[in-house]
Amino acid sequence: MANLLAFGDSNTWGLIPGTKERYPWGIRWTSLVQEKLSEVRIIEDGLCGRTTVFDDHLRPFRKGTEILPLSLESNYPLDAAIIMLGTNDCKKVFNANPHIIGKGLELCLDELEKYVAPEKILVVSPIKLGDEVYLPEKDPEFDENSVKTSINLKREYERIAKRRGNQFLAASDFASPSSIDDEHMDESGHRSLSAAILDKLEEMKIA
Repeated sequence: MANLLAFGDSNTWGLIPGTKERYPWGIRWTSLVQEKLSEVRIIEDGLCGRTTVFDDHLRPFRKGTEILPLSLESNYPLDAAIIMLGTNDCKKVFNANPHIIGKGLELCLDELEKYVAPEKILVVSPIKLGDEVYLPEKDPEFDENSVKTSINLKREYERIAKRRGNQFLAASDFASPSSIDDEHMDESGHRSLSAAILDKLEEMKIA
């Protein structure tokens, strides 16, 4: 059986929009992918608030480059990996543009490629943030510039994946944030993303 690591943030963990709860098995995209793949074991490693390289002093242990080596070693051996990070890097406190966030992604890819062949790594650019995500009743850790940055991650990540020989998929082509919080996928988003990832894994000869 092949082992596939799914490393991401709250949209990999399966946060229900507007809550602190998690979508159950059978709804979050990682579980939907698992249910279709009898010969692949999906290792779910999603964490709310996770970034590529930024330290969030309000929420420790969210820095992807620090946690990823531990995840890779503890889940060894791995045959493939999916990485979907970048949304939290768009927070206004980090003041990072797409190029800088892409640099953070590459440091994560450097760690992944110590265990997984580049062509077996699927880089997924995250869904875009909704236009009102920064409202007080939603997530004021973001601002208007955060929305613009999230939109431009698709082009930056695609460029990086192509240069490094990784696979690429844009989650924003298949799913949008819920209007409840303008940040997290609803059930239909998880279904759509899972179908797109399954197609990509089949193309990669993982599925």
